[in-house]
Amino acid sequence: MREITTQEITNAVAKLCIQANKILPKNLENKILECAESEESPVAKAVFDDLLANLQVAKEENFPICQDTGMTVVFIELGQDVHITGGTLREAVNAGVAKGYTEGYLRCSVVGDPLERVNTKNNTPAVLHLELTEGEKIKITVCPKGFGSENMSQLKMMTPAVSKQDIIQYVTDCIAKAGSNPCPPIVVGVGIGGNFEECALLAKKALCRDANIRNPKPLYAELEANMLESINQLGIGAQGFGGTITALYVNIEEGATHIAGLPVAVNVGCHVTRHAEIIL
Repeated sequence: MREITTQEITNAVAKLCIQANKILPKNLENKILECAESEESPVAKAVFDDLLANLQVAKEENFPICQDTGMTVVFIELGQDVHITGGTLREAVNAGVAKGYTEGYLRCSVVGDPLERVNTKNNTPAVLHLELTEGEKIKITVCPKGFGSENMSQLKMMTPAVSKQDIIQYVTDCIAKAGSNPCPPIVVGVGIGGNFEECALLAKKALCRDANIRNPKPLYAELEANMLESINQLGIGAQGFGGTITALYVNIEEGATHIAGLPVAVNVGCHVTRHAEIIL
């Protein structure tokens, strides 16, 4: 049994909050560069240049990539042979978020109650997803999620009678309705299966997958490609100015579901779909 202190977890989460908000994952930065080169619209190409310049300035000047530093989503894969000492895991995570956002001078955007709307002033509480795994390590992934894109996300409880084309059309319609609001070029996470809440979680996980890794099942890899093509035919373009690239990529995560259902969730991420991870 390996012991890990809550202070180690707190420090790791704090570091990841700052890192994720200031440095985009290299695979996503490269995808933006790749799409900028393939964009056919001169106006959209100029917008892509501005987005890439913004990423560079954020790194050089130690600024957040975006002024909306997000609501903090934390995925933890906890080895079952780990014993956490010094407090609870949730307390450690929230302490890390508070430390990272206040010491990193990141905008605190969380209100403690959805109707009373009082800012907690340290971006807590985080949204915490915990998964027990084998071994004696902890994998922590921090995903600051801005709400310009989060507000454009949707979920639909479909039936098994729908076709693959119906699913593609639903995802495309979600993005068409979103228009320029989620700050395209966007990343699209799609969850297919599970139940109501599991489907949304699958879509969130899909957003955090590497830009270059397709779904390992050919059926879903093909769906990812078809959805991307359909979305990019909308012509919304970078920041809504028109163009051939509206989405950078589409990731699908699937899960078992009930014989009577086929839930589909669309979680939209802006061009700075941020995440950073560490293994303790």
